[in-house]
This record gives sequence, C-alpha cells and structure tokens, in this order.
Amino acid sequence: MELIEGIKTRRSIRKFTDEKVSRDTIETIIDAARFAPTWKNSQTPRYVVVDSREVMEKIALEGVMGREHNAGIIRGAAALVVLTSVKGISGYNADGSFTTAKGNEWQMFDAGIAAQTFCLAAHNYGVGSVIMGIFDEREVGRIIGLDTSRVVSALIAIGYPAQEPNPPKREDVGEYVKFI
Repeated sequence: MELIEGIKTRRSIRKFTDEKVSRDTIETIIDAARFAPTWKNSQTPRYVVVDSREVMEKIALEGVMGREHNAGIIRGAAALVVLTSVKGISGYNADGSFTTAKGNEWQMFDAGIAAQTFCLAAHNYGVGSVIMGIFDEREVGRIIGLDTSRVVSALIAIGYPAQEPNPPKREDVGEYVKFI
C-alpha cells in the first residue's frame, strides 16, 4: 500500500471479526511503530499486548470508567494494545528540569505519534484499530501490572475489520492551513 493511500484510507474500526491476530503480525506492526519519532530520540513508547480474554474482560469491566461503548469494543477485539510511556524523559533536560514551557506534555505528544504510527502500520497489514482515550489509567495499569516508571497513554483495540466505515467528510484543505 502506498503511504498517502494508507493515510487517507485508514479508519477507526470498532467492530471486528472473530479471527485472531497472530502475535507475529502484532510484533511486525510494533516493529514498524517503533520508528515513530520521539523527543530527542528518547524512544519512550512501550506496548503491552493483552490477548487474554480474562484480562480484556477485567479492563472492560473496571478500566473504562463505566463507558459501555469502550467496554463493548474491547470485548469484540482480537487484542487490546495498551500503549504506555516511560515517565520523566520526554520533554526533560538531563537534570530533570523541563526543556520547554510545554513541560511534560511532550510525553503525550510522543505517545500520539506512536499511536498513529501503530494504527497506520496495522492498516498496512489489514488489521483494524481504534484508539480509545476514555479509561482509568491507574486501574488499567494495576490490571496489567504496569511498573511505576511507566504510565498508560492510550488503549488501542485491534482485530480484523468486520466493517468498512465510510470516510468522514473533511473540510477543504484551505480550512486547515494559513500561509503568512
């Protein structure tokens, strides 16, 4: 698939087939996603792949703040990728002070780039994905046994698409850009 075609055709998939996504395929996707740029090449994104139905159910029940829509997506997914970030690196100087006025916001910026790169790589391999932002990061971290040096940045449900959503209407490019 050509890069621009992939960018333009990737959609958030919320309904999946029952087909399992192999661990080899997931590792291939993560292999591509690890090339996402990060603050000073800090490479802080990490991936915890949950393919245990029991753990996925626990996250659906206890980790999505009662959001039934997200719980249903998790229950229907082949796996749940918990995107985590190593804390205290992205946006910081070596002495622990912030490099810019953005403070630790660079950590989420890096996580966002990593999530999008992961989803585009998944799309390239025919795997659907949706990034979910409504979750209890402490509870999800507890459920997956996350080390305190890391924080949960996003949940990404994956699986083979059971639907092909229509592309959302986009504004004209002129609405997105201003040249000075």
